[in-house]
Amino acid sequence: MKYIIYPPKSVGEAKLKARFAGRWVVVTGATSGVGEALTLRLIQAQANLLLIARNEARLQALCAQAASNGCQARYRAIDLRQREQLDALCAELREELPQVSYLFCNAGKSIKRSISDSIDRMHDFERTMDLNYRSLVALSLALMPSLRNAQGRIVYTSSVSSRYPFVPGWSAYHSSKCAANVWCRTARKEYKSLGVKVQVAYMPLVHTPMSDVNETYKRMPAYSADEAACVLLRLAMSEKFCYKPWWAI
Repeated sequence: MKYIIYPPKSVGEAKLKARFAGRWVVVTGATSGVGEALTLRLIQAQANLLLIARNEARLQALCAQAASNGCQARYRAIDLRQREQLDALCAELREELPQVSYLFCNAGKSIKRSISDSIDRMHDFERTMDLNYRSLVALSLALMPSLRNAQGRIVYTSSVSSRYPFVPGWSAYHSSKCAANVWCRTARKEYKSLGVKVQVAYMPLVHTPMSDVNETYKRMPAYSADEAACVLLRLAMSEKFCYKPWWAI
């Protein structure tokens, strides 16, 4: 049953090298889950990397691994939920990378809590919106000249659950994801004339440290982080606007 709902995903190393070798790629959420799996794939493809995440020790290890494989690699250890840190990063990026071929936005936060239990927790909505939506927009705007110079792409990791009828408990998460989805659909139209593509992966369940906190999800069939990374890479090499599971079409 798992292989019907979650058909295996892979991508050839030769294809990845042909597309990504020597190109600058920015990855958020690079030290865990899908973002880390994506980073490891890109290192093997010999892409040049700017990695963004909170775990500085893991960022340093990934950059060392990239350098040993012939890649240029830099990192920024910041919390994208902190607006001052994000604004400072965006100011740096405008000067640091004149060409960026891909911006992969994987950093995300999930919260399950009913609205009635959130009366004194406005910060739940602020944190999910800051990470899932605001960081995507801020980085996309900051890197727009660099993406335009490289005829690049923005690839956003969304959730297939944002396409379902909404259920109780997920108001903060779904609000932030839906805001990002709408922004991406709008940016797709506006950036087309600039030669920049915007793509969205409506990802099904993936076993990651974030999702496996939920015991129900931990026991359910799902993609591995590496399979999800392959989904993103296949989308980035295609001309499609979005990926969504066959059963969500």
